[in-house]
Amino acid sequence: MMIKDLLARMRLPFQEDKELRQSLQRIMGFYPQRIDHYKVALTHKSSGQRNDKGRPLNNERLEFLGDAMLDAVVGHIVFDRFKGKREGFLTNTRSKLVSRESLGKLATEMGLTDLIQSRGEQRSHNSYMAGNAFEALVGAIYLDQGYQAVRRFMEKRILKEMVNIDKVAYKEVNFKSKLLEWTQKNRVRLEYRMLKQTMDEKGSPVFGFQVMIEGVAGGKAQGYSKKEAQQLSSKETLERLHREPQFIDAIFQAKSERTKMEEEPTVAAPRMEEDVVAETPARDVDDKVVESKPKKVPLEPVAEVPDDDEFDLSDITHNPQEPSREDIIAAAEAAAFADKA
Repeated sequence: MMIKDLLARMRLPFQEDKELRQSLQRIMGFYPQRIDHYKVALTHKSSGQRNDKGRPLNNERLEFLGDAMLDAVVGHIVFDRFKGKREGFLTNTRSKLVSRESLGKLATEMGLTDLIQSRGEQRSHNSYMAGNAFEALVGAIYLDQGYQAVRRFMEKRILKEMVNIDKVAYKEVNFKSKLLEWTQKNRVRLEYRMLKQTMDEKGSPVFGFQVMIEGVAGGKAQGYSKKEAQQLSSKETLERLHREPQFIDAIFQAKSERTKMEEEPTVAAPRMEEDVVAETPARDVDDKVVESKPKKVPLEPVAEVPDDDEFDLSDITHNPQEPSREDIIAAAEAAAFADKA
């Protein structure tokens, strides 16, 4: 009996690897070679796994690599497919194809999410886990079989079988509208600042814009129209809202400082009973100066400083139960990338 258990334990890793390889083959369309890369790609940090040296083992590094590979590969595919299209069109098309929502949906439909190793509650509360795993999977494919394997995977498995690239390309995403919606919801000030207006080598006008939120510099971009430049700068800003918690922190810190200044009452000069107005000395018929008493002029009523109980901006920006930093980031992500029907 003990020998049976020992043999079972010895066979278990091989059986698990075999099952994982078969599952990945169904998902990717080809057989994986270096299985360890794929195991890491499917390991979320919430699983708490560690390597032989005791360091945390998760897919964040592969996610970084896969993100870069997706930009390169999908950019290459879009460049070849849409000949003659300008940079703004190509950028928007790539952005829609590799957005976290698109990748998350693909991961779910392909069954990739069923292979992710994580805590159950983390999986249910993290809407971006699937998209992250897809990026990590692409990183694993690159390390396992190289750039061309990633391109074949995206072209044959994704764009040919699961995504209508032409439909996606010509469906406009209004990034400016999404950013405006987020700023209005969070009651922060949004400004599009034109940086420059130049001409390209063919004499076409080129506009440069930068997004400013509460005075904090956001994304900036160039385009052949003001609309295009503002759309691209809005897209970059939305990506920063998603990827950079410190960017969100800076925005809300600037908002807090602004509203605090607006709420502080102006210190008025001490109120006096009467003002003295100088006037030209009175003269008699012989042009001799005679004494004149100062004229009393009633003061204009002074507006009272609002009482603490009266409405001000703090009633909007701060509620008794201030949301946590994680809640703000989560809300920012959801609002910035929510795709309304």
